Amino acid sequence: MKTTAQGKTAEKAVAAKLREDGFKILDFNWRRRTCEIDIIARKKKIIYFIEVKYRRVDDQGDGFAYLTSRKLTQIRYAAEIWINEYNYHGDYRLLAAAVSGPNCEEIEVIEL
Repeated sequence: MKTTAQGKTAEKAVAAKLREDGFKILDFNWRRRTCEIDIIARKKKIIYFIEVKYRRVDDQGDGFAYLTSRKLTQIRYAAEIWINEYNYHGDYRLLAAAVSGPNCEEIEVIEL
């Protein structure tokens, strides 16, 4: 499976897990010219911006190992763009999901 297709499969797996945990998915792959957010979700009154990182195998580190300081800055920037664009004044959180396994069977979500 190509990398892009596998990434989409990983995002769908994360979305399914989030739904099981009571989240409502608001958007997938929200994009603007300078930024992108993999998943935007809501649980209760909090908006969550979720970055999904997929690794087929963890022998060179899990998905969290690829969250560099530059990537964290990009995630924060994208969240701020969304917040300003939608004039959102509520609480929000940044999350990351590390997905691994050939069938995306292992998913771990952490708050950044």
